[in-house]
Amino acid sequence: MTGNVEEAILEMYLSGVSTRKIAGITHALSRVRIGKDVVSRIAKRLEEQQRAWRERRLEKAYPYLYLDATYLKVNWGTSVTNLALLACVGVDEEGFREVLAVEVAGGEKSAAYASLLRGLLDRGLKGVRLVISDDHEGIKAAVSGELPGVEWQRCVVHFMRNVLSHVPAKAMREVAEDLKAIFKVRREKTARTLAEEFVELHGKSFPKAVSVFESGIGDALRYLRYPGSHHARIRTTNVLERLFKEVKRRTKVVGVFPNETSAAILATEIMLRSSEEWALKRYLTMDALEVVAEPHPQHSRR
Repeated sequence: MTGNVEEAILEMYLSGVSTRKIAGITHALSRVRIGKDVVSRIAKRLEEQQRAWRERRLEKAYPYLYLDATYLKVNWGTSVTNLALLACVGVDEEGFREVLAVEVAGGEKSAAYASLLRGLLDRGLKGVRLVISDDHEGIKAAVSGELPGVEWQRCVVHFMRNVLSHVPAKAMREVAEDLKAIFKVRREKTARTLAEEFVELHGKSFPKAVSVFESGIGDALRYLRYPGSHHARIRTTNVLERLFKEVKRRTKVVGVFPNETSAAILATEIMLRSSEEWALKRYLTMDALEVVAEPHPQHSRR
């Protein structure tokens, strides 16, 4: 099988074409028959390439980091298990997004997140000012331990879902509107005033929802300390959610991966190819960040 045919097969697979359809297409075009394991076999060619990517030096500063995980189904002996795949996206000092790491969580996820950040630091990660994630204890512990002094932003979308999960359906719309209003303003003082009003308005009717709100609103509003032009993009993990959605869409044809190696390689390749266009468009204008006082030291390891 020629390299061009193999690359075409991989491209089709990464676009979400099933192995059965790929087999029919390649046979019709080139009379080449492929086995059911062809994608796994071809994907092995990517392993060395990705190893170099995972070990590359990070030369720029990355003021913003996004951390989250997605899950893929993988065969584990005689059963099927969910494999956690951790990913980190950074926004560099020039305002461009970049996938910095994709790693399998081999054991306890909190330890896996710490290991991911240590690996980035060993490769030269520096200049981190804010980490954005959902309310995951493992991520918070890893940030505190590996990036002491760096601020943490709780994803606003996840936060609102957490609050609204304790509101009955008949009142959901009204409470959601009051909640969203807090995150539409650009001044921290105004947002905190609206937050106090939210507690007064809904505290008696929905005590559990308000309890969740009060315990997390400080972390959810941390983005307001940063430039207003950055707010919409640093208050959620949407940048990672879109990548994960693309991974799920394109790997739906697999169902269950034969092993964690094939899952990690193919999911990583999908993320890297899906993010290639990021280099063509600036995500944030970073000049605005320079006028915000930096209270934390630069983080790097040499």
